[in-house]
Amino acid sequence: IRARAGGGHGLVAALVLLLAAPARHHRAGADADDGDADADGREQRHAGAGAPAPAATVVAASPAAGSLRGVGGGAAAYAPQGPGGRRRGDDGGGRGGRTGSRVPLLAAVGVGIAVVGIGAGAMMAGGGGEEEDQGGNQPVSATAPVSESATASPSPTVDPARQQAVELDKLLAHSGNSRTTVINAVADVRTCDNLPQAAKDLREAAKQRTGLVTSLSQLSVDKLPRHAELTTALTKAWQASASADNHYAAWADRTAGKKGCKKGKAATQPSEANRASGTASKEKAKAAKLWNAIAKEYGLTERQPTQL
Repeated sequence: IRARAGGGHGLVAALVLLLAAPARHHRAGADADDGDADADGREQRHAGAGAPAPAATVVAASPAAGSLRGVGGGAAAYAPQGPGGRRRGDDGGGRGGRTGSRVPLLAAVGVGIAVVGIGAGAMMAGGGGEEEDQGGNQPVSATAPVSESATASPSPTVDPARQQAVELDKLLAHSGNSRTTVINAVADVRTCDNLPQAAKDLREAAKQRTGLVTSLSQLSVDKLPRHAELTTALTKAWQASASADNHYAAWADRTAGKKGCKKGKAATQPSEANRASGTASKEKAKAAKLWNAIAKEYGLTERQPTQL
């Protein structure tokens, strides 16, 4: 923008200098005419002192030379002079006749050219700025290319049933964590080995199974097929397992007591624990069948009854 505006102002400056040169030339010429007029005046004064001017003399002003010539008398005469030896009326006649008619016209032309030049420079500068603004001041949304994601079709909504299946699958993944611990603890009780630790491990397992029942009750499974049967089977299986664990723990306490072991083996059998364990196994089988049908439909992990 500055380059374009500078070009317009430079043109105006050049025009002003060109217009100023003739004016200085006219002022120099006028000053030279004034000097010639003064010299002619002095010569006329010397000539007039020797011979008086004729009575009938007509004085004519020559605007080209700025001097006076006698007309009809033959001898040159001079007009009355003002202070400094300059003829009265020279400034208004001789100089004005030379420059007065041209300088105003040239000045008017110069002012007109200057106005046109300044206007052209402003238009050039303004036009360039608008062009630049059109490329650099537009909103990003107007200039940025449309991304593929913006034009792509919206993704299908997530199946709520699948979401519920995924959450239940996470819970089932933790359901068999205590199985190995329970098996090892029951084996220790049968051989009268490490009975206090076995009883502790069995009670911890019972808490874990009870926790599974609580977590299952907090899940939403109403979109799953046969969800009522599935939740009922899982609830009964984990409750029965917790009951069996607690019975096994009580059995470990009895075995650790007086006459609890006989020849290195538990003196009694955990009948109540075994019944509860059987119930748990039966319900786990039902739950596994219902769950595996859902897992196949949504591509999730299928499980055996013992993994529940």
